Amino acid sequence: MKSNDTPSKIDLKQDIKKSRPTIDGVRVRPLRAIPDERGRLMEILRSDWPEYQKFGQCYLTAAYPGVVKAWHYHKNQYDNFVCISGMMKLVIYDDRADSKTRGVVNEFFVGTHNLQLIQIPPLVHHGFKCISEHEALVINIPTQLFNYAEPDEYRIPPHTKDIPYDWSRKDG
Repeated sequence: MKSNDTPSKIDLKQDIKKSRPTIDGVRVRPLRAIPDERGRLMEILRSDWPEYQKFGQCYLTAAYPGVVKAWHYHKNQYDNFVCISGMMKLVIYDDRADSKTRGVVNEFFVGTHNLQLIQIPPLVHHGFKCISEHEALVINIPTQLFNYAEPDEYRIPPHTKDIPYDWSRKDG
């Protein structure tokens, strides 16, 4: 490189997509906190965004540092996750027989330092781990109401050999 040449910018999103495609049907929307002297405001999901399908309910879940909440999937509902406090590693695995991304695992590091809406389609396994020093708070806006009598929720243990993922921290 000549002394007057500047290095090209690295497009991390493009690098990640080359090595591991985003799972078919998963949508990611960067979110923006709008601060002023009173505090801040952040839109999480709007009915005029392409990610919006319908409203089922909205709930908050929390995970303590190092805790893994995984794996589960839904047959009918879409999940719309936003980590509003702390940081979490959201992991998604595609095991759908007819999917062009079958066998793909995606990791998303989301929360205070990376505000994003992650939409997860039906039949895609997902879970998360709190990676911050304090609890992570996650808002989910699923497209279906939780049915207490017949839940659309199917669970698998977090450390199963059926999903090619290791929840331990990757130092390097």
